[in-house]
Amino acid sequence: MTEQMIATDHDFDGAAIVADLNRLLRLRTTPIGMKMFATQADMEAIPRLRRPKDIHTTDQIVGQAARNGWTVGITMKDLVGAQCGTVIGLHPADDEWLSGDRMAGVWYADATEAMKHQHSMDVVAFGQFEAMAVSPLASGRLATPDICLIYATPAQMILFINGLQWTGYKKLEWGCVGESACADSWGRALKTGEPSLSIPCFAERRYGGVLEDELLMAIPPQFLPKVIAGLEALSNNGLRYPIPQYGINNDVRAGMGISYTTG
Repeated sequence: MTEQMIATDHDFDGAAIVADLNRLLRLRTTPIGMKMFATQADMEAIPRLRRPKDIHTTDQIVGQAARNGWTVGITMKDLVGAQCGTVIGLHPADDEWLSGDRMAGVWYADATEAMKHQHSMDVVAFGQFEAMAVSPLASGRLATPDICLIYATPAQMILFINGLQWTGYKKLEWGCVGESACADSWGRALKTGEPSLSIPCFAERRYGGVLEDELLMAIPPQFLPKVIAGLEALSNNGLRYPIPQYGINNDVRAGMGISYTTG
């Protein structure tokens, strides 16, 4: 990473970041943070923390923060099974999990295809953490989260990515595991420390409340000031959200002159 991509913990102001994102992109869904904890006690020290009374998927826990505005903390005992826990490092990627036997014949044609899927997933190494918490970024309850989760429409998301690429440009490449796409977003971002875009899967939409037109960016917080600065620069150039329709039948030269040249 370049120096332009780094912000210190001291520089990160979740409330200000959210205000800027909402001003520049008009987000509909609450940006949230996710943080892993070495011990359950550390997690339970978070102010105004909610603990589940029922068994959930991680998608639901994330949804409770993003859709309800709650601060929620969990351990493996709160999750419905190994698929959820393994992605965030609360359960080992053991032989039983890697077999994918519960997906064979349901999501994949047979045991071989299901196993290939499991091996393709980005997951956090087991043994580092006992607990995880999510909370709205603007609340400040997680201090500096490990990653931030931004839900946005494709139009909002491409401008978010354009802002990220304004300085320190590099081509961004992601994958798609299909089902269990949380491995593409929070799994990959927690594992690699890199911005990670995903197409939320069936489970995220059915159980986590993700809307039909939403994509998910999981991104470490140190990247967000850079994104905001890039979005501000793009906005000053007239490249902002919502993207106005130019018209499919109009002479394009006047519009292209404004969008792709200076002066």
